[in-house]
Amino acid sequence: MSDGSAGRQEDRFKESRPWQDLDRMLSVDDARERILDSIVQCEPVPVGITDCHGLILAQDVVADAPVPPFRNSAMDGYAVRHRDIEFASADLPVSLNVIGNLPAGQEAGQSPAEGDAIRIMTGAVMPDGADTVVRFEETDDPGLPEESGGPESTSVQIYRAPGRGANVREAGEDLAQGERVLEAGHAIGAAALGVIASVNLTEVKVIPRPVVGILATGDEVVDPGEPIRPGQIRNSNNFTIAGLVREAGGVPEIIGIAGDTASSIREHLADVSRYDLLITSGGVSLGDYDVVKDVLQTEGSIDLWQVRIKPGKPMAFGRIGTVPLIGLPGNPVAAYVAFLQFATPAIRKMRGAKDAPSRNIRAKLLCEHENRGQRRHFVRGVYREYGGELVVEPVATQGSGVLSAVVRSNCFFVIPETVTHAPAGMTVDVLPHDH
Repeated sequence: MSDGSAGRQEDRFKESRPWQDLDRMLSVDDARERILDSIVQCEPVPVGITDCHGLILAQDVVADAPVPPFRNSAMDGYAVRHRDIEFASADLPVSLNVIGNLPAGQEAGQSPAEGDAIRIMTGAVMPDGADTVVRFEETDDPGLPEESGGPESTSVQIYRAPGRGANVREAGEDLAQGERVLEAGHAIGAAALGVIASVNLTEVKVIPRPVVGILATGDEVVDPGEPIRPGQIRNSNNFTIAGLVREAGGVPEIIGIAGDTASSIREHLADVSRYDLLITSGGVSLGDYDVVKDVLQTEGSIDLWQVRIKPGKPMAFGRIGTVPLIGLPGNPVAAYVAFLQFATPAIRKMRGAKDAPSRNIRAKLLCEHENRGQRRHFVRGVYREYGGELVVEPVATQGSGVLSAVVRSNCFFVIPETVTHAPAGMTVDVLPHDH
């Protein structure tokens, strides 16, 4: 056979089997970049502070007043003038006149004169003229509860002199008036909630969690609890994907299961305006009944890709109206891996989250592993420390339909598309499941 004939035969082979044409396949990185280039952040909305934990700020938070707004005691004890007690010791205690008892939440009232002390509780306003708080433990006061009114004694013995200004919180010590406390883009954690409340905000503008519609496809797929016929399988994808959506910071809504007909898919996707993102599983390969791609091409805009990823390879991305859609493979593990690589970054961008920092975990392969097909292979594995270094090995079963192997593993380790045979001892990237 001549070189020309061989070349034409190869071209015809590729045309009839495009899924094996490496030149037409997208890399994992290129596919992810194309998706992220088309994804936009959700529009900010005002949310009450009781509901904004875990969301991303869409505004700066500025202190409208000093925090705390007044000088106050950081301890239960006695508000004094430091110069009156600076030489106090256990051997030579200083006796002061107790002229009042000051609980938190009241005005300071009287000020101490020379030789005076005011019994004070944590958080109470520091009286004018007092510059230091001596703790009960450094006096002869047993520290009775505030509600008891304190001891009846009109004097107190000071056994130790703390430094000037000890146990006093200054006004604005935490936040100065006009200070920018939190910047837009900050993820609101528990401490940030308290800060927002401390500057007197009842709501803040945040980027909401995207609502993600989830649709499985296939006549063979049946929900848990429903009658099942020979040849049918339980629907695991919708529930796996819903969990992954939550882990990425989105709000999952399961649309259901569409059959392998255009009418069924159209029916399930008839009203998608309330979603920020759609995720389907199945129906995007080149089989006779993979009609998702056909419906999407007529109902919206869709690109069908072959991605150099394993497990999985077929994938779709496009829009139904204005709603972006990611079409994942139907095999459970392929859908799981593709979700982590493509849908997780998309959801994070929608909710305004910054790129997750790379943990950069590397481990040594304990046994060889094949990687046919020149695709980036995400292998279910177990990594651990052994002999002072991290090692990793694959779990026994690697089929793209064996979802239980993900449960039995604690990571994916990655064999690059350029490596067809990973020998024992090779160092590989490890992606722990606590992503």
